Amino acid sequence: MAVWIKHLLFALLVGLLGVLANLTPLGLQIEEDFGLPWLFRLRGATPGPPEVVVVAIDKASSSRLGLPVMPSLWPRDVHARLINKLSSTGAKVIAFDLRFDTPGATPQHDEALANAMVEAGNVLIVERLDREEHWLPNDQTGHTYVGGSMVRTAALHPAIADAAAAVATFPLPKVDRINDYWTFKMDAGEAPTLPVVALQLFALDAYGDFIRLLRDASPTFASRLPNSRNAIPIEDLILALRGIFTDEPQLAQQMLTGLKHDSSLDEKTRRLIQSLVSLYSGDEIRYLNFYGPPRTVRTIPYHQALGTANGSAAREPTENDFQGKAVFVGFSASTQPEQDRIRDDYHTVFSQSDGLYLSGVEIAATAFANLLEDRPLRLLPLPLNLALVFLWGFAIVIACAALPQPATITLGTGFVLLGLALISAYVYMAHRQFADAGNWMPLIVPLLQVPVAVFGAISLKYYEVKREREILKKAFAKFVPQRVVSDILKSSGPITANNRLVHGACLATDADMYTALSEQMDPTQLGVLMNDYYAAMFEPVSRHEGLVSDVVGDAMLAIWSASSGDESSLRKKACLAGLEIAAALERFNATNGRPPLYTRMGLHAGEMLLGTVGALHHYEYRAVGDMVNTANRVQGLNKYMNTQLLVSEKIVEGLDEFLTRPLGRFLLAGRASFLRVAELMGCKQDASSDQTWLAEIFADALLAYESQDWPRACRYFSEILKAYPQDGPARFYLKRCQHFREAAPTAPWDGCIRVEGK
Repeated sequence: MAVWIKHLLFALLVGLLGVLANLTPLGLQIEEDFGLPWLFRLRGATPGPPEVVVVAIDKASSSRLGLPVMPSLWPRDVHARLINKLSSTGAKVIAFDLRFDTPGATPQHDEALANAMVEAGNVLIVERLDREEHWLPNDQTGHTYVGGSMVRTAALHPAIADAAAAVATFPLPKVDRINDYWTFKMDAGEAPTLPVVALQLFALDAYGDFIRLLRDASPTFASRLPNSRNAIPIEDLILALRGIFTDEPQLAQQMLTGLKHDSSLDEKTRRLIQSLVSLYSGDEIRYLNFYGPPRTVRTIPYHQALGTANGSAAREPTENDFQGKAVFVGFSASTQPEQDRIRDDYHTVFSQSDGLYLSGVEIAATAFANLLEDRPLRLLPLPLNLALVFLWGFAIVIACAALPQPATITLGTGFVLLGLALISAYVYMAHRQFADAGNWMPLIVPLLQVPVAVFGAISLKYYEVKREREILKKAFAKFVPQRVVSDILKSSGPITANNRLVHGACLATDADMYTALSEQMDPTQLGVLMNDYYAAMFEPVSRHEGLVSDVVGDAMLAIWSASSGDESSLRKKACLAGLEIAAALERFNATNGRPPLYTRMGLHAGEMLLGTVGALHHYEYRAVGDMVNTANRVQGLNKYMNTQLLVSEKIVEGLDEFLTRPLGRFLLAGRASFLRVAELMGCKQDASSDQTWLAEIFADALLAYESQDWPRACRYFSEILKAYPQDGPARFYLKRCQHFREAAPTAPWDGCIRVEGK
């Protein structure tokens, strides 16, 4: 095959690999976890729009005003005074990220707040969303089950809610790091969220021009809206507009075309109308275009905005502070200790190393600012995204193929510089698109295409030119690419979180028939049973200094991490915990009056990444890595062997105090290399003569099996089954030996057993 055909085929392959990676959910997840933070850090902090101001309830303000730290304990007449101040200085919209769901301590203060809201006429308050689960009876079993759920808004104090210009929600996703938000909450009746309502209030002055352009584009749809901006409540107006743009997808482009050719509008009105059209015609989930760390959006302490503190004069707010601006009022700490006292903070790409996170009111202000500027983060349209990664991978290979011959053979400085130059060029292009237009180009997948394409294309040339030098070719294929890949990754890898790579042990468990049991038992009884079940398992883990990392349904994951160079002690602790759990569960299952839960366990040791996972006031350690997956695969092997506690060779290596029964080599699902697995039978000092005999004769039987001595292996396994008729491993291997006596295995034989399932 001609050299150029090989390069062309390889170019197509690299492009298609990029396309396939971007089509998977994992591809987007990798971009969110690594690519997005990198792009934000490359861009750095950028000023927010001058029309947005945050009035921060913070420790300084509570001290200056002589008020409690908790915002919910502040007298509401203080908020009334703030509204009056903001209105007098020309604030266009006032949005409170505070909940007024109960009457205040002083009714007169509630009345003062309501009066101030009515007088201002532009105050927006937030309400909470609650999810209600509906339990329905099962006619056949008599049990109940969750028949559905409904999202409802929590009731606000009526007088205050009625006085507000609008009421809106602002829920945020419950994830480790906030990247996006809802403009319309679909499971709450497509309710508009706080930034959306704030933008519509902010843009009411442009309503007449907006309706005129809508009427020019579609008189039919325009007839569904009132001519006056005050004819219907703002929430109803928003829902009506959302419905119009949803019903007619082409309407947005028609209005933008009309806006472009309308010379009667000033730039400010034109920008507002464009933002509204983009809002109502866009997706209900938007990525946040963060401006920077906490307090990057202009922030004024509450006491300064109010103008007085403890009766003494403070800086009076001026028209320059609030004239024509959207003001968001809420808790926003200036230091991490202050933030810890009131948990209204969220982990974002700009979370500080000292622990200071963005507050909820800052995220709301950021979302509003994105809508106002019409600058959310925009993923490239899928066809453009796929075309980009395909053409990028294709072009890299073709560029490498065009290099002069010496550059491909040297494999030195020029080789490294080529990869770095390609990476730098793409990163710069992605950075400029991100910083200038808010376009989020795929980053990690294209960067991974670079070493694949460069090394593959250069290797093709190398093999063609130096075909007679087979030894050097093999050395290059096995060692040089890995070293160069490592160098490139070290110089361009993503910034990681505060995780640590440690050596450790992992115990994975799973209860048999749990699903069927959960269907048969009353939920209350099942809860009691599972609490007792986990109590039996957790105690040995805790006693042997392990950490329960995850509990999902009937499965538990426990980890032991090495704090020093001696890692054999933690493997010993993990083995002891596994044996004690087996004994504890035997006692648990023997207890009368409750169904048994037969549990499988798997132990494995190796490197893992330990990191903190959580949000708000709940954090936990999680183990990440191949070791965790392998421990689960070893646990799943019990199903095939009819055993309870299996361990990998790495766990018991050098631990002579344990009696183990080697079960052979297995290629577990999802793994590229085989794993030696054994059954952990107990401590040698406690083992019976029967257990010792079983371990020894099984080792002889396994040796005969691996030597393909089927008659001798069958005799050994049959002898074991005479003594232990229910022995799972002996049954498993006897069946394989009988099969191989009839049909010999294909060469080459390595004795490794491939396990397809989990």
